Amino acid sequence: MTTKQKTRAAVFAFMVAFLAHEAVSAQTRGTLDLQQLPALAKPDDPAIPAKELFGRRPMPAPLEARVIGFYSKGCLAGAKALPINGKTWQVMRLSRNRNWGHPNLMQFLERLADKGPKIGWRGLLVGDLSQARGGPMLTGHSSHQIGLDADIWLTPMPDRELTRREREEMSATMMVAADRKDVDPEAWTPTHTQIIKASAKDPIVERIFVNAAIKKALCREASNDRSWLHKVRPYYGHDYHFHVRIKCPADSPDCRPQDPVPEGEVCGKDLDHWFTDAILHPKPSLIPSKPPPPLTMADLPPACRQVLLAP
Repeated sequence: MTTKQKTRAAVFAFMVAFLAHEAVSAQTRGTLDLQQLPALAKPDDPAIPAKELFGRRPMPAPLEARVIGFYSKGCLAGAKALPINGKTWQVMRLSRNRNWGHPNLMQFLERLADKGPKIGWRGLLVGDLSQARGGPMLTGHSSHQIGLDADIWLTPMPDRELTRREREEMSATMMVAADRKDVDPEAWTPTHTQIIKASAKDPIVERIFVNAAIKKALCREASNDRSWLHKVRPYYGHDYHFHVRIKCPADSPDCRPQDPVPEGEVCGKDLDHWFTDAILHPKPSLIPSKPPPPLTMADLPPACRQVLLAP
C-alpha cells in the first residue's frame, strides 16, 4: 500500500469512528442531576475551544433572529425554543438544553408534527436541535451550530406525556438489522417511510440524513411518487433517528448554504458501495489518526463574537 493510500485509509477510518461516535452520542443518556459548568479561569484566552464558551450560554442572544456561518461552523442570534411539549411532539434529553433554533426550524417542526397523525404517526420525539446561541457543542455533533438542523427519533411519540426520567434515559428504536444491510423488519413500518417522505416534501427542507439501510428501504417503498428521494442522503450512523437540515433563511445573508443536493435518487447501484466490507467493517488504520483541533472563536465568523457576548 502506498503512502497516499495509507493516508486515505487512515482518514476514512477516522471519519467512520468519528461519525459513529456522533451517532452513539445521540442516544447517550441525559441526567436528572443538572450541575452548572464551572467558570472558565481565562474566558478571553483565544485558545479556549469555542464549545466551552457557547456551552456556557444557556439563553439566546437578545438580537434579531439571524443565522451566521455554516452548519458546522457558525452560530445563531435570536434563537427560539421549541416548547418541550406540544399536542403532537415531545422534546427529549432536556438536560442538554438543545431545543433551540431559527424560527423557520420551529415552524417546520410544528408543520411536520401536525402532519404526523394524518399519516399514522402519533407525534414526534424531537432530539437535538441547537444550543441557545448555536455554536460548537461540548459533546456530540459537529453540525447543528446555526439552528437549522433537527434530529427526529424514529420512534413515534407515545400516547402519554413522558416523565422527565424517560426523556433522559430511554433510547430510540434501532432500525437497522444486525448485518447492517437492511432495516430490521421487526422495527420498520410503512409509516416510517411516510414521516420521512412528509419531511422531505416540505419545501424548506434542504436534505435529510439517514443510515444507508434506511435509504434502501425508502427506495423500495417510495412507489410512484419518488420526487423527494433525492433529498434523503445515506450517511454514517443515523440508525435511530433521521437528521433534517433546512435551507438558509431569507433573513440571514450571512448564512452559508451547503452545495446543492446532487441529482438522482441514490437508489439501487448508487447505494451498493455502502454495503461493502470496506464500509460495514472498516479495517483498523495503519496510521494513528488524531482528531482535528477544536474550533476556537477565530475559526467562526466574526459576528459570532457579538452573539456570544450579548447580554
